[in-house]
Amino acid sequence: MLVKDAQREVRTVYVGGFWGQLVSSAIWLTSAALATWVSPRAGIVELVACGFFIFPIIQLLLRLTGKPSSLTRDNPLGKLAMQIAFTLPISMLLLVPITEFHLNLFYPALMILVGAHYLPFTFLYGMRIFLPLSAILAGGGVVIALYFPGAFSLGGWISGLTLFIFAWIGRVSVLNDFREEA
Repeated sequence: MLVKDAQREVRTVYVGGFWGQLVSSAIWLTSAALATWVSPRAGIVELVACGFFIFPIIQLLLRLTGKPSSLTRDNPLGKLAMQIAFTLPISMLLLVPITEFHLNLFYPALMILVGAHYLPFTFLYGMRIFLPLSAILAGGGVVIALYFPGAFSLGGWISGLTLFIFAWIGRVSVLNDFREEA
């Protein structure tokens, strides 16, 4: 299988990252709401706990749409996707000492990790749209940490909205590709 064909299958099956970013957006926005109106701890617990269910929820949503919910066995990018997926939970261990040092760095630090996590999606999907998504999340995390360190939930709100917007951009991009091929 050629790389471009493998990437097209990833784009097609996962709709340009639409479902993953939509689910992630909902989790981030719920976390930000909890952090704002309940407690920072509630926001952190929700985001970390629900984050582990992103992929199963994506699978469920894909199955509900009646479309394929996984890549074919001969797609070599399936293994890369799994490796990319596991980088985030492993790197999230950094959040423990960062949050212990300064609680308000939780969201900015996670924004940087998630932004870095999205960078290889550019190759995985063959979509350059993941470059600005990665830059906005990682750069936003740095800006919030440096210039808005007292606003605990700001990074949660910005990340949730950014992921929501990019979910739709990715979806429209893939649908436009289908129209051009037809």
